[in-house]
Amino acid sequence: MKKAIEYLVIFIVVQTLITYCVMGGWYLVTGNTGSTDGRMMVAASILYGLATIALFVWRKWTPVGGNYLKTRPWAVFFWVCLAALGMYVPSEWTLEQMPDLPNFLEDTFEGIVNTTGGYLALAVIAPVTEEVVFRGAILRELLKKFSKPEVAIAISALLFALIHINPAQMPYAFVAGLLMGWMYWKTGSILPGIVFHVVTNTTSYLLMRLYSASDDLRLADIFGGDETAVLKAVGFSLLILLPSLYQLHLRMRRTH
Repeated sequence: MKKAIEYLVIFIVVQTLITYCVMGGWYLVTGNTGSTDGRMMVAASILYGLATIALFVWRKWTPVGGNYLKTRPWAVFFWVCLAALGMYVPSEWTLEQMPDLPNFLEDTFEGIVNTTGGYLALAVIAPVTEEVVFRGAILRELLKKFSKPEVAIAISALLFALIHINPAQMPYAFVAGLLMGWMYWKTGSILPGIVFHVVTNTTSYLLMRLYSASDDLRLADIFGGDETAVLKAVGFSLLILLPSLYQLHLRMRRTH
């Protein structure tokens, strides 16, 4: 447990230090901190993501190897992609039934999404970084500590949700953390989680690009205000999600 907390603290410190270094450099060049500038936020996100990945791999806190790819897990990746797509609508619909949660980072995300390099930062670097840290390092240590894997997975998912800081993101991050933790426990690899994470963030990125002018995007907005269409979309998505999870249960195997 101690190592897992250390990994979390290191992740936070690296993110904070590099962000402030980039802000300092931005100030020297432009005369402002760039805290609301999408270009600065994209640069900081990419740099601290790459630095975190390099550090965790270099220190071997997250073991890297090709054993899982040798099993040719292409069918697993296929069902992971479907699960990610199938999960979006039901999860968004569930969140809409809950009391509204503050979205402190709405302007930040909009700035990143509408900046060149935003996709790389949000949908590629961020997923890889978070899987390296939260599944490859933190969950790996928690699985050693707790005899019941569900306890380790739940703790790692909770930490994953809390690290997002933004209340509007936390419920989905927790559920996604549980699912990606389960994938790691079943396979011993962060690759299925990375695929799931990339597809999920890509979906969010594309929708934000399409509906960036909307301050409060809801599913009904996507379906032209037709609530019946929303419910049909939820049902259809569940017909994708549930079989995908079942197929993953059957196909995912540990390589060590």
